Amino acid sequence: MTSLSRKDWILLILLTLFWGINWPIMKIGVRDFPPLTFRVLSMAAALPLLWLAARAQGASLAIPRGRAGEIVRLAVPNMLIWHVFMILGVKMLASGRAAILGYTMPVWAVLCGLLFFGERPGARAWIGIGCAFAGALLLLSSEFAALSGNPLGSIFALIAAAGWGYGTVAMKRSHIDMPTIALTFWMLALTTSAMVLACTVLESNVWHLPSPAAWGAIAYNAVIIFGFAHVVWFGLARKLPPVASSLSVMMIPVLGVFSGAWWLDEHPHWQDYAAMALILAAMSTVLLKPRPAAHN
Repeated sequence: MTSLSRKDWILLILLTLFWGINWPIMKIGVRDFPPLTFRVLSMAAALPLLWLAARAQGASLAIPRGRAGEIVRLAVPNMLIWHVFMILGVKMLASGRAAILGYTMPVWAVLCGLLFFGERPGARAWIGIGCAFAGALLLLSSEFAALSGNPLGSIFALIAAAGWGYGTVAMKRSHIDMPTIALTFWMLALTTSAMVLACTVLESNVWHLPSPAAWGAIAYNAVIIFGFAHVVWFGLARKLPPVASSLSVMMIPVLGVFSGAWWLDEHPHWQDYAAMALILAAMSTVLLKPRPAAHN
């Protein structure tokens, strides 16, 4: 298991915080605004920021010869499927419930690793997956009645999670020799191009200027989520085994539930607190190194 450096821990904490509170922020952004268009505006605004950041770091944005197809194959599950289906799910569901369904991703990552890549997680990873899955079920248990009234939103969120799970495994197994910020830039550019077409076809008849709250949500997503969090996440996904990287961010749906309760009056239940303990246990199985056995 690849361990995290002090810098990685700091970035992981920031990633968890920024992504966690983004669930109610996204809900605010799409309440009265077309969801795909919301996502496209956020992505389009992030592209020049990523370009400037890459230039400041001295990172080349050149695509290695013969690797364009692999970038497309990584962009489809990690970006296109995730962002299209999840933002549609956020529009239809409470923000906390959308976060919970989205972060069934570790389970999908394990299943995709088994089915498509022949991976065999160790015992600690299986314990972590079990705890994470139990936590997700607990969080959902108080909302099954509400979810039954939004089956399409739930299906969209699960499709997004499955796509992200597959993409996480594929990202770890890819061998593209380019900086993570450059890889993020090109995956985002490809996804933005595809989503421009989708939102033009599906939402152009309801286009209007965003409200001040929606503009704030767009700016937060452009700068913090796409300009920072995605770069950090893809860096972790390339460095850590898929199970470790996916379980490492399992506090995000808990933050999504409680930040939604704070901002949007989405009331937590006892299951939320129990699930937090299970999710912390899941994260500990991959983030805390076991003590070496003592030798006499």
